[in-house]
Amino acid sequence: MWRGSMSVMQPLCTRRSAVFTSSCQCMFRNLYTKTLDPFDPNASEVIDTRAPLEYQQDHIPGAVNLPVLTNEQRSHVGEVYNKDSFEARKLGASLVTRNISQHISHYFINKPAHYQPLVYCWRGGQRSQSLSIVLSQTGFEVRLLEGGYRTYRRRVISDLQQLPEKLKYIVLTGLTGTGKTLLLHALSRKGAQVLDLEGLARHKGSLLGLWHQETQPSQKMWESLLRHRLASFDPAKPVWVESESAKVGNLLIPMRLFHKMCRAERVEVCLPMEERVKHILRDYPHWMQDVSTLKSVLLRLKKVRGQKTIDSWFQLADQGRWEEFVEQLLVQHYDSTYTMSQKKNEWSKKKIAVHLKDLSGESQMEFVDDVLDSTKHSTKTGTEVNFSV
Repeated sequence: MWRGSMSVMQPLCTRRSAVFTSSCQCMFRNLYTKTLDPFDPNASEVIDTRAPLEYQQDHIPGAVNLPVLTNEQRSHVGEVYNKDSFEARKLGASLVTRNISQHISHYFINKPAHYQPLVYCWRGGQRSQSLSIVLSQTGFEVRLLEGGYRTYRRRVISDLQQLPEKLKYIVLTGLTGTGKTLLLHALSRKGAQVLDLEGLARHKGSLLGLWHQETQPSQKMWESLLRHRLASFDPAKPVWVESESAKVGNLLIPMRLFHKMCRAERVEVCLPMEERVKHILRDYPHWMQDVSTLKSVLLRLKKVRGQKTIDSWFQLADQGRWEEFVEQLLVQHYDSTYTMSQKKNEWSKKKIAVHLKDLSGESQMEFVDDVLDSTKHSTKTGTEVNFSV
Protein backbone atom coordinates (compact mmCIF):
# COMPACT_ATOMS: atom_id res chain seq x y z
CA MET A 1 0.00 0.00 0.00
CA TRP A 2 2.91 2.37 0.84
CA ARG A 3 4.43 1.62 -2.49
CA GLY A 4 1.12 2.15 -4.22
CA SER A 5 0.59 5.44 -2.48
CA MET A 6 4.01 6.56 -3.52
CA SER A 7 3.41 5.56 -7.12
CA VAL A 8 0.22 7.59 -7.15
CA MET A 9 1.80 10.60 -5.51
CA GLN A 10 5.01 10.60 -7.56
CA PRO A 11 3.57 12.07 -10.81
CA LEU A 12 1.82 14.82 -8.84
CA CYS A 13 5.02 15.70 -6.96
CA THR A 14 6.98 15.68 -10.19
CA ARG A 15 4.46 17.99 -11.87
CA ARG A 16 4.48 20.40 -8.91
CA SER A 17 8.29 20.36 -8.86
CA ALA A 18 8.45 21.06 -12.59
CA VAL A 19 6.00 23.98 -12.28
CA PHE A 20 7.97 25.42 -9.34
CA THR A 21 11.31 25.05 -11.16
CA SER A 22 9.92 26.64 -14.32
CA SER A 23 8.50 29.55 -12.32
CA CYS A 24 11.82 30.11 -10.56
CA GLN A 25 13.73 30.03 -13.82
CA CYS A 26 11.40 32.61 -15.36
CA MET A 27 11.69 34.78 -12.27
CA PHE A 28 15.49 34.62 -12.23
CA ARG A 29 15.73 35.25 -15.95
CA ASN A 30 13.92 38.54 -15.41
CA LEU A 31 16.25 39.59 -12.60
CA TYR A 32 19.19 40.39 -14.82
CA THR A 33 19.80 41.32 -18.45
CA LYS A 34 21.85 39.09 -20.73
CA THR A 35 24.28 40.69 -23.16
CA LEU A 36 26.75 39.48 -25.77
CA ASP A 37 28.82 42.67 -25.56
CA PRO A 38 31.84 42.26 -23.23
CA PHE A 39 32.45 46.01 -23.57
CA ASP A 40 28.91 47.13 -22.74
CA PRO A 41 29.21 50.94 -22.48
CA ASN A 42 26.40 51.11 -19.93
CA ALA A 43 28.16 48.85 -17.41
CA SER A 44 29.55 50.60 -14.34
CA GLU A 45 32.12 47.88 -13.78
CA VAL A 46 33.08 44.39 -14.94
CA ILE A 47 33.06 41.58 -12.38
CA ASP A 48 34.93 38.32 -13.08
CA THR A 49 33.57 35.52 -10.87
CA ARG A 50 36.10 32.89 -11.96
CA ALA A 51 38.86 31.49 -9.75
CA PRO A 52 42.03 33.61 -9.39
CA LEU A 53 44.09 31.23 -11.55
CA GLU A 54 41.60 31.61 -14.41
CA TYR A 55 41.60 35.37 -13.96
CA GLN A 56 45.40 35.50 -13.96
CA GLN A 57 45.54 33.57 -17.24
CA ASP A 58 43.34 36.15 -19.00
CA HIS A 59 40.47 38.50 -18.24
CA ILE A 60 38.67 41.53 -19.59
CA PRO A 61 41.04 44.47 -18.93
CA GLY A 62 39.88 46.38 -15.88
CA ALA A 63 37.69 43.54 -14.58
CA VAL A 64 37.56 43.04 -10.81
CA ASN A 65 38.11 39.44 -9.69
CA LEU A 66 35.48 38.41 -7.13
CA PRO A 67 35.62 34.59 -7.28
CA VAL A 68 32.61 32.65 -6.11
CA LEU A 69 34.99 29.68 -5.71
CA THR A 70 38.67 29.97 -4.81
CA ASN A 71 41.31 27.95 -6.66
CA GLU A 72 41.32 25.31 -3.93
CA GLN A 73 37.53 25.18 -3.63
CA ARG A 74 37.08 24.84 -7.39
CA SER A 75 39.59 21.98 -7.48
CA HIS A 76 37.94 20.24 -4.52
CA VAL A 77 34.43 20.53 -5.97
CA GLY A 78 35.74 19.08 -9.23
CA GLU A 79 37.23 16.09 -7.42
CA VAL A 80 33.97 15.45 -5.57
CA TYR A 81 31.99 15.82 -8.81
CA ASN A 82 33.96 12.98 -10.39
CA LYS A 83 32.68 10.70 -7.61
CA ASP A 84 29.21 12.08 -6.92
CA SER A 85 27.73 14.98 -8.91
CA PHE A 86 24.90 15.62 -6.42
CA GLU A 87 27.26 15.88 -3.46
CA ALA A 88 29.44 18.21 -5.52
CA ARG A 89 26.48 20.49 -6.26
CA LYS A 90 25.59 20.70 -2.57
CA LEU A 91 29.18 21.45 -1.64
CA GLY A 92 29.46 24.03 -4.42
CA ALA A 93 26.24 25.74 -3.35
CA SER A 94 27.48 25.98 0.23
CA LEU A 95 30.81 27.48 -0.78
CA VAL A 96 29.37 29.83 -3.41
CA THR A 97 26.75 31.31 -1.08
CA ARG A 98 29.36 31.83 1.63
CA ASN A 99 31.74 33.58 -0.77
CA ILE A 100 29.01 35.74 -2.31
CA SER A 101 28.01 36.83 1.19
CA GLN A 102 31.58 37.97 1.79
CA HIS A 103 31.64 39.89 -1.50
CA ILE A 104 28.36 41.63 -0.65
CA SER A 105 29.55 42.75 2.79
CA HIS A 106 33.10 43.68 1.76
CA TYR A 107 32.79 44.95 -1.82
CA PHE A 108 29.24 45.78 -2.88
CA ILE A 109 28.01 47.21 0.41
CA ASN A 110 28.89 50.81 -0.54
CA LYS A 111 27.82 50.69 -4.18
CA PRO A 112 25.10 53.24 -5.11
CA ALA A 113 21.65 52.24 -6.33
CA HIS A 114 22.51 53.17 -9.93
CA TYR A 115 25.48 50.75 -9.98
CA GLN A 116 25.23 48.47 -13.04
CA PRO A 117 27.80 45.64 -13.06
CA LEU A 118 28.59 43.37 -16.00
CA VAL A 119 29.17 39.89 -14.56
CA TYR A 120 30.84 36.93 -16.25
CA CYS A 121 32.40 33.54 -15.57
CA TRP A 122 33.85 30.89 -17.90
CA ARG A 123 30.72 30.30 -20.00
CA GLY A 124 27.94 32.36 -18.44
CA GLY A 125 26.89 29.47 -16.20
CA GLN A 126 26.16 28.98 -12.52
CA ARG A 127 29.04 30.99 -11.12
CA SER A 128 28.10 34.27 -12.80
CA GLN A 129 24.38 33.53 -12.57
CA SER A 130 24.60 33.00 -8.79
CA LEU A 131 26.16 36.39 -8.14
CA SER A 132 23.90 38.07 -10.71
CA ILE A 133 20.76 36.75 -9.01
CA VAL A 134 21.85 37.97 -5.57
CA LEU A 135 22.91 41.39 -6.85
CA SER A 136 19.67 41.74 -8.81
CA GLN A 137 17.60 40.79 -5.76
CA THR A 138 19.52 43.45 -3.85
CA GLY A 139 18.30 46.04 -6.34
CA PHE A 140 21.19 46.52 -8.74
CA GLU A 141 20.63 46.49 -12.51
CA VAL A 142 22.86 43.58 -13.52
CA ARG A 143 24.12 42.55 -16.96
CA LEU A 144 25.30 38.98 -17.40
CA LEU A 145 27.72 38.23 -20.25
CA GLU A 146 26.08 35.39 -22.17
CA GLY A 147 28.69 32.78 -23.00
CA GLY A 148 31.02 34.30 -20.42
CA TYR A 149 34.75 34.51 -21.01
CA ARG A 150 34.42 32.43 -24.19
CA THR A 151 32.27 35.18 -25.74
CA TYR A 152 34.89 37.75 -24.77
CA ARG A 153 37.75 35.65 -26.16
CA ARG A 154 36.02 35.26 -29.52
CA ARG A 155 35.63 39.04 -29.64
CA VAL A 156 39.35 39.55 -28.97
CA ILE A 157 40.33 37.16 -31.76
CA SER A 158 37.96 38.88 -34.18
CA ASP A 159 39.11 42.40 -33.24
CA LEU A 160 42.79 41.49 -33.63
CA GLN A 161 41.98 40.57 -37.22
CA GLN A 162 40.26 43.89 -37.90
CA LEU A 163 41.65 46.66 -35.68
CA PRO A 164 45.27 46.58 -36.98
CA GLU A 165 44.02 47.16 -40.53
CA LYS A 166 42.24 50.38 -39.56
CA LEU A 167 45.34 52.12 -38.24
CA LYS A 168 48.41 53.76 -39.79
CA TYR A 169 51.71 53.00 -38.07
CA ILE A 170 55.08 54.71 -37.86
CA VAL A 171 57.77 52.29 -36.68
CA LEU A 172 60.69 53.45 -34.56
CA THR A 173 63.75 51.38 -35.53
CA GLY A 174 67.38 51.39 -34.47
CA LEU A 175 70.12 49.23 -33.03
CA THR A 176 69.94 47.95 -29.46
CA GLY A 177 70.68 50.71 -26.96
CA THR A 178 69.54 53.64 -29.08
CA GLY A 179 66.79 54.51 -26.60
CA LYS A 180 63.76 53.67 -28.72
CA THR A 181 61.53 53.03 -25.69
CA LEU A 182 62.60 56.31 -24.07
CA LEU A 183 61.75 58.13 -27.28
CA LEU A 184 58.37 56.40 -27.54
CA HIS A 185 57.53 57.63 -24.05
CA ALA A 186 58.66 61.13 -25.03
CA LEU A 187 56.35 60.97 -28.05
CA SER A 188 53.50 59.86 -25.79
CA ARG A 189 54.07 62.79 -23.44
CA LYS A 190 53.81 65.08 -26.45
CA GLY A 191 50.38 63.65 -27.26
CA ALA A 192 51.29 61.11 -29.95
CA GLN A 193 49.48 57.76 -30.04
CA VAL A 194 51.96 55.12 -28.86
CA LEU A 195 51.71 51.33 -28.81
CA ASP A 196 54.33 50.20 -26.29
CA LEU A 197 54.67 46.50 -27.14
CA GLU A 198 57.54 45.92 -24.72
CA GLY A 199 55.66 47.59 -21.89
CA LEU A 200 52.60 45.42 -22.44
CA ALA A 201 54.78 42.30 -22.78
CA ARG A 202 56.96 43.17 -19.76
CA HIS A 203 60.00 42.39 -21.86
CA LYS A 204 62.60 44.48 -23.69
CA GLY A 205 62.52 42.20 -26.71
CA SER A 206 66.00 40.67 -26.47
CA LEU A 207 67.81 37.75 -24.87
CA LEU A 208 68.46 39.78 -21.72
CA GLY A 209 65.19 41.67 -22.00
CA LEU A 210 62.98 40.08 -19.33
CA TRP A 211 62.00 42.76 -16.83
CA HIS A 212 63.78 42.38 -13.50
CA GLN A 213 61.74 40.25 -11.07
CA GLU A 214 58.82 40.18 -13.52
CA THR A 215 57.07 37.47 -15.50
CA GLN A 216 55.44 37.93 -18.88
CA PRO A 217 51.65 37.72 -19.21
CA SER A 218 50.12 34.71 -20.93
CA GLN A 219 49.65 34.86 -24.70
CA LYS A 220 45.90 35.34 -24.20
CA MET A 221 46.36 38.14 -21.65
CA TRP A 222 48.89 39.80 -23.98
CA GLU A 223 46.33 39.68 -26.79
CA SER A 224 43.69 41.14 -24.49
CA LEU A 225 45.99 44.04 -23.61
CA LEU A 226 46.85 44.61 -27.27
CA ARG A 227 43.21 44.57 -28.33
CA HIS A 228 42.33 47.00 -25.54
CA ARG A 229 45.11 49.41 -26.57
CA LEU A 230 44.40 49.21 -30.31
CA ALA A 231 40.70 49.91 -29.71
CA SER A 232 41.61 53.14 -27.89
CA PHE A 233 43.39 54.71 -30.88
CA ASP A 234 41.98 57.31 -33.26
CA PRO A 235 42.28 55.92 -36.83
CA ALA A 236 42.75 59.46 -38.14
CA LYS A 237 46.10 59.77 -36.33
CA PRO A 238 49.25 57.63 -36.73
CA VAL A 239 50.29 55.09 -34.10
CA TRP A 240 53.96 55.03 -33.10
CA VAL A 241 55.41 51.60 -32.32
CA GLU A 242 58.88 50.17 -31.79
CA SER A 243 60.23 47.67 -34.32
CA GLU A 244 60.20 44.10 -33.02
CA SER A 245 60.73 40.62 -34.33
CA ALA A 246 57.64 38.42 -34.56
CA LYS A 247 57.99 37.66 -30.83
CA VAL A 248 58.53 39.88 -27.79
CA GLY A 249 60.15 37.49 -25.37
CA ASN A 250 57.86 34.46 -25.46
CA LEU A 251 54.84 36.33 -26.82
CA LEU A 252 53.79 36.32 -30.46
CA ILE A 253 52.69 39.57 -32.07
CA PRO A 254 49.33 38.98 -33.84
CA MET A 255 50.01 38.37 -37.53
CA ARG A 256 47.84 41.20 -38.90
CA LEU A 257 49.54 43.73 -36.64
CA PHE A 258 53.04 42.45 -37.45
CA HIS A 259 52.42 42.60 -41.20
CA LYS A 260 51.17 46.19 -40.91
CA MET A 261 54.28 47.11 -38.92
CA CYS A 262 56.53 45.61 -41.60
CA ARG A 263 54.91 47.75 -44.30
CA ALA A 264 54.86 50.96 -42.27
CA GLU A 265 56.94 54.11 -42.58
CA ARG A 266 60.08 53.97 -40.42
CA VAL A 267 62.04 56.42 -38.32
CA GLU A 268 65.51 55.03 -37.62
CA VAL A 269 67.32 56.23 -34.49
CA CYS A 270 71.13 56.44 -34.71
CA LEU A 271 73.28 56.96 -31.61
CA PRO A 272 77.08 56.83 -31.03
CA MET A 273 78.37 53.56 -29.54
CA GLU A 274 79.56 55.30 -26.37
CA GLU A 275 76.06 56.65 -25.70
CA ARG A 276 74.47 53.27 -26.45
CA VAL A 277 76.73 51.62 -23.88
CA LYS A 278 75.85 54.25 -21.26
CA HIS A 279 72.14 53.79 -21.89
CA ILE A 280 72.30 50.00 -21.59
CA LEU A 281 74.26 50.17 -18.33
CA ARG A 282 71.57 52.51 -16.95
CA ASP A 283 68.78 50.27 -18.22
CA TYR A 284 70.09 46.88 -17.07
CA PRO A 285 71.78 47.43 -13.66
CA HIS A 286 70.45 44.13 -12.28
CA TRP A 287 72.65 42.05 -14.60
CA MET A 288 75.79 43.58 -13.09
CA GLN A 289 74.54 42.48 -9.67
CA ASP A 290 73.75 38.90 -10.73
CA VAL A 291 76.64 37.71 -12.88
CA SER A 292 75.87 34.00 -12.45
CA THR A 293 72.38 34.39 -13.93
CA LEU A 294 73.78 36.62 -16.67
CA LYS A 295 76.22 33.87 -17.64
CA SER A 296 73.51 31.21 -17.71
CA VAL A 297 71.48 33.34 -20.13
CA LEU A 298 74.46 34.08 -22.37
CA LEU A 299 75.27 30.37 -22.58
CA ARG A 300 72.20 30.02 -24.79
CA LEU A 301 74.22 31.76 -27.50
CA LYS A 302 76.99 29.16 -27.48
CA LYS A 303 75.84 27.45 -30.69
CA VAL A 304 75.46 30.78 -32.47
CA ARG A 305 78.56 32.67 -31.27
CA GLY A 306 80.91 29.87 -30.22
CA GLN A 307 82.58 29.03 -26.91
CA LYS A 308 85.53 31.36 -27.50
CA THR A 309 83.29 34.42 -27.78
CA ILE A 310 81.23 33.36 -24.76
CA ASP A 311 84.41 32.92 -22.70
CA SER A 312 85.61 36.41 -23.64
CA TRP A 313 82.30 37.89 -22.46
CA PHE A 314 82.51 35.93 -19.20
CA GLN A 315 86.03 37.22 -18.57
CA LEU A 316 84.96 40.84 -19.02
CA ALA A 317 81.98 40.32 -16.68
CA ASP A 318 84.12 38.62 -14.02
CA GLN A 319 86.59 41.52 -14.13
CA GLY A 320 83.80 44.10 -13.89
CA ARG A 321 84.80 45.70 -17.19
CA TRP A 322 81.18 46.47 -17.98
CA GLU A 323 81.64 49.13 -20.66
CA GLU A 324 83.81 46.75 -22.68
CA PHE A 325 81.43 43.88 -21.99
CA VAL A 326 78.42 45.79 -23.33
CA GLU A 327 80.28 47.06 -26.40
CA GLN A 328 81.50 43.57 -27.30
CA LEU A 329 78.02 42.13 -26.80
CA LEU A 330 76.59 44.78 -29.12
CA VAL A 331 79.24 44.39 -31.82
CA GLN A 332 79.49 40.58 -31.74
CA HIS A 333 75.82 39.71 -31.26
CA TYR A 334 73.08 42.33 -31.06
CA ASP A 335 73.96 44.53 -34.05
CA SER A 336 74.31 41.65 -36.50
CA THR A 337 71.15 40.00 -35.16
CA TYR A 338 69.21 43.25 -35.59
CA THR A 339 70.44 43.74 -39.16
CA MET A 340 69.45 40.19 -40.10
CA SER A 341 66.03 40.64 -38.51
CA GLN A 342 65.38 43.83 -40.48
CA LYS A 343 66.23 42.11 -43.76
CA LYS A 344 64.24 38.98 -42.91
CA ASN A 345 61.07 40.88 -42.03
CA GLU A 346 61.17 42.99 -45.22
CA TRP A 347 60.59 46.34 -43.57
CA SER A 348 59.36 49.18 -45.75
CA LYS A 349 62.07 51.15 -47.55
CA LYS A 350 60.47 54.47 -46.65
CA LYS A 351 62.67 55.81 -43.86
CA ILE A 352 63.71 58.88 -41.91
CA ALA A 353 67.09 58.51 -40.19
CA VAL A 354 67.65 60.62 -37.08
CA HIS A 355 71.16 61.00 -35.65
CA LEU A 356 71.18 61.82 -31.93
CA LYS A 357 74.26 62.95 -30.03
CA ASP A 358 72.89 61.58 -26.73
CA LEU A 359 69.66 60.67 -24.90
CA SER A 360 69.41 63.70 -22.64
CA GLY A 361 65.99 65.16 -21.96
CA GLU A 362 66.78 68.05 -24.28
CA SER A 363 67.75 65.68 -27.12
CA GLN A 364 64.59 63.65 -26.60
CA MET A 365 62.36 66.70 -26.92
CA GLU A 366 64.22 67.94 -30.00
CA PHE A 367 63.81 64.48 -31.51
CA VAL A 368 60.07 64.50 -30.84
CA ASP A 369 59.54 67.94 -32.34
CA ASP A 370 61.59 67.14 -35.44
CA VAL A 371 60.15 63.71 -36.23
CA LEU A 372 56.56 64.79 -35.66
CA ASP A 373 57.12 67.61 -38.13
CA SER A 374 59.03 65.41 -40.63
CA THR A 375 56.53 62.55 -40.64
CA LYS A 376 53.66 65.00 -40.99
CA HIS A 377 55.13 66.32 -44.25
CA SER A 378 56.69 63.09 -45.54
CA THR A 379 54.49 61.77 -48.35
CA LYS A 380 56.82 60.20 -50.92
CA THR A 381 57.33 56.46 -50.85
CA GLY A 382 60.72 54.82 -51.15
CA THR A 383 62.54 57.93 -49.88
CA GLU A 384 65.14 58.33 -47.15
CA VAL A 385 65.63 61.52 -45.16
CA ASN A 386 68.53 62.13 -42.76
CA PHE A 387 68.87 64.78 -40.08
CA SER A 388 70.72 65.22 -36.79
CA VAL A 389 69.54 66.28 -33.35
